Amino acid sequence: MKLLFLTLGLLALAVAGIAIKIWAKKDGKFAGTCASQNPMLNKSGESCGFCGKTPDQFDTCEDTEHN
Repeated sequence: MKLLFLTLGLLALAVAGIAIKIWAKKDGKFAGTCASQNPMLNKSGESCGFCGKTPDQFDTCEDTEHN
């Protein structure tokens, strides 16, 4: 029973931490969430599944959903 309460407490703490981060950010947006910008995650150079841009186009990216 102690393990259940500990697990639920840690999950509640994690959710509260994420909620505070979203609340504290302007417009509740996370910065740089597109995985295509990260060369470690996108080694094959595929385009973004969200906006369709290739990794070399993110240098001049002005879209607010990526910033």
